[in-house]
Amino acid sequence: MSGHSKWANIKHKKERADKKRGKIFSRLAKEIISAVKQNGDDPKTNTKLRLALQRAKDANMPSENIQRNIKKASSADQTDYHEMTYELYGHGGVGLIVDIMTDNKNRIASEIRIATNKCGGTIASLGSVTFNFDRKGVIQIEKCKAIEDELFLLASECGAEDFDSSEDMYLVITSIEDLYKIKEKLEKKEVIIKEASLEFIPKVSIDCSKEDEQKNNKLIAFLEDLDDVDAVYHNMNE
Repeated sequence: MSGHSKWANIKHKKERADKKRGKIFSRLAKEIISAVKQNGDDPKTNTKLRLALQRAKDANMPSENIQRNIKKASSADQTDYHEMTYELYGHGGVGLIVDIMTDNKNRIASEIRIATNKCGGTIASLGSVTFNFDRKGVIQIEKCKAIEDELFLLASECGAEDFDSSEDMYLVITSIEDLYKIKEKLEKKEVIIKEASLEFIPKVSIDCSKEDEQKNNKLIAFLEDLDDVDAVYHNMNE
């Protein structure tokens, strides 16, 4: 969750929302292309593609965009994409996990180095940061579209592991395996879901100085602006 002032103007909020939507569509396009490249363009026989198409529909990705990416994947000139994570140490002992999908590993490696050179932080060894996080399913429901007590009970009945909230969303936490099963159960109960995704959730949050917090936010913003970066997770207490 960002630490931006609640007094930020509407235009700034809209720009952030549009940017996030663009990132989601970019990630979905890559998932579709990668699935087709690996196992063909028939969702009946390609489970990975079927799931990618379902996520695209859930995110309201236009059908013409979906078909264009399926067609693009069939081209011999279209390279495949690789899912990766980079683990970084930020300022004040904060850990960062950078979720990436790229068609050029050398390019993203260079861009990550540039980010740490400009904003500080260091690239960590594999596993040294992720052990402080759990990989979980997160289902987001807008607060204006649900009653907290009712949603909590319903999520518990559907098998959710935890329930939390952010500024404007209720968060239903699930295991990786149960994410889409619980999502379907909630939808059958007429719960309107904003988004469902796999995310890294910190086991323990770290307090740091205001100065380190500002430096970490600068590093996170720089990383989020990279085309191949889909999300940046951290354990900084804001």
